[in-house]
Amino acid sequence: MNDESHLLQRFFLELVGRHYAEEIGIRNPEIVNYVAHLLAEFCEVERLFRIRTAAGKQLSDVGEMLMESNPVFGPAPSFDRERQVRKHIGDYTLFFTGMFPESINHFRLRRNRLEGFVDWMKAGKESYYIVSKFDCFEYTKVAPLFASLSNHFEQCVYGLNRVKNDLQEMQHPIVRRTNELLM
Repeated sequence: MNDESHLLQRFFLELVGRHYAEEIGIRNPEIVNYVAHLLAEFCEVERLFRIRTAAGKQLSDVGEMLMESNPVFGPAPSFDRERQVRKHIGDYTLFFTGMFPESINHFRLRRNRLEGFVDWMKAGKESYYIVSKFDCFEYTKVAPLFASLSNHFEQCVYGLNRVKNDLQEMQHPIVRRTNELLM
């Protein structure tokens, strides 16, 4: 992690921690750290769209991701692949529903997309729940975190929406000028 990434991570950690604690009552440091890390990670677009089919096609459609995650009736070659894709679905839907809820309708209006039939909140919550059921071997320690993310999905979305509003306020010219004068 370079200095810039570290500073961004700390910035998001403070912002998420404050909004989650003060506005929705989530004081779980694992959830706060996870969501702050997610925000910093998704600043890099290639991480936001990291799920690809076996043929290399980048997936941005939640419906297609759900199909990609299926190890029984879909193309997922293993349950590890299912976990990887489901974790990403949880992260992706949490990020977009919290930070860019207005974009979801834009996605749905685009033709030939499966996600027009997908409830993003349900898909994210369910995906984190499925990830939490991978509770053996190397996943034992992180399974409870994903159970918590599933149980508090709606609150996490609301908290991210408050973070987004704070970020928008910080970018307002009056707020920027005030901060410059105070520093």
